[in-house]
Amino acid sequence: MDTNPYERFRGKELTLSDYLAIDRTILANERTALANGRTFLAMIIIGGSLIKFFDTWIMWILGVAFLAASVLLIGNGWHRFRRTQRFLAVALERRTETPAPAPTSAAGENPRPNTAGAASPAPLQHA
Repeated sequence: MDTNPYERFRGKELTLSDYLAIDRTILANERTALANGRTFLAMIIIGGSLIKFFDTWIMWILGVAFLAASVLLIGNGWHRFRRTQRFLAVALERRTETPAPAPTSAAGENPRPNTAGAASPAPLQHA
């Protein structure tokens, strides 16, 4: 079983630097998932092209190998993406041990609570 590197932050007050580091990690995790998706699509296209446009048995075998490898790649990529999301959710739990909300919300709002105890700054108003 994997050990969670963010377990040491569970129930602790995080600084702004900690939140920014977690945000960078979330973005890197999403970037990696998108790269896995692009590679998956490229491998599907290569495998399908080898099967469709070449008549030799070696190209058919290579095409099937690309298709199988693409399925394995996207499965592994999805597993790693979800595992990292779970690890980061541990770091974002409140001191009350309440699980943090999902890393992103549908409205694009910041899901983390304001831990500083102060009200959020007022939006800028134009004169």
